[in-house]
Amino acid sequence: MAGAAAARPEPACPFGVCDGSGWILGPDDVARACECRERIVARARQHGLASVIPARYRGVGFDRPPVPQLDAMVVRVVRSFTEEIEPNLDAGRGMWIMGGVGTGKTTLAMLVSKAALEAGRTVAIYSLPRLLARIRRTYDAETGEQSYLELFERLAAVDLLHVDDLGAEKSSDWVLEQLYSLVNERYERKRSMLVTTNLDQAALEEQIGPRTVSRLVEVCGDPLPLAGEDLRYRVDAQRS
Repeated sequence: MAGAAAARPEPACPFGVCDGSGWILGPDDVARACECRERIVARARQHGLASVIPARYRGVGFDRPPVPQLDAMVVRVVRSFTEEIEPNLDAGRGMWIMGGVGTGKTTLAMLVSKAALEAGRTVAIYSLPRLLARIRRTYDAETGEQSYLELFERLAAVDLLHVDDLGAEKSSDWVLEQLYSLVNERYERKRSMLVTTNLDQAALEEQIGPRTVSRLVEVCGDPLPLAGEDLRYRVDAQRS
């Protein structure tokens, strides 16, 4: 039944302490907040953000193509990051994957986002053009719709902000301001970011500004370079 499929059970407490409500009932019926309460509040704040793995990437896995065909060193680093996803997110550590078109950057990034979601953490997933379009829409928001400040707060607060194709948008003062404000806010809050880009570090600095790239390095560390041919052409050749 459609209604039954849509209904989802409340998630259990990830710490195995409360009943999933975020509260622990103590002596004299006095309730205290469970450790998972912060995550429940974060999920509520996430409303209105893109937080679902795109259909094309829902079946990704480290043992499934194209991942075994990618640079083994980069895959090892990404796998290690996902295996420690909880402490990495708690510490505000992120990841930056850099490489040419079709080299598998987005696939690897989706593995990280998938691990975060499976761990019960909040994730926002956007391509840069889509993220900027979402921000622009708040300027025309009517009463009762999500405002710019509400959207900014939610983007700044999620456990992991995943931005694909960083540097893909045509640069302008407005774009530079939005990117720096968001990246800097997450840097100051020690919130993780996951970014992919076709540009090397020097070209990215020219596109989005050295201040923003500097903050990204603070959050994500040095970029992981992913070399190789466009895997999409290889798939097309195998199909023909």
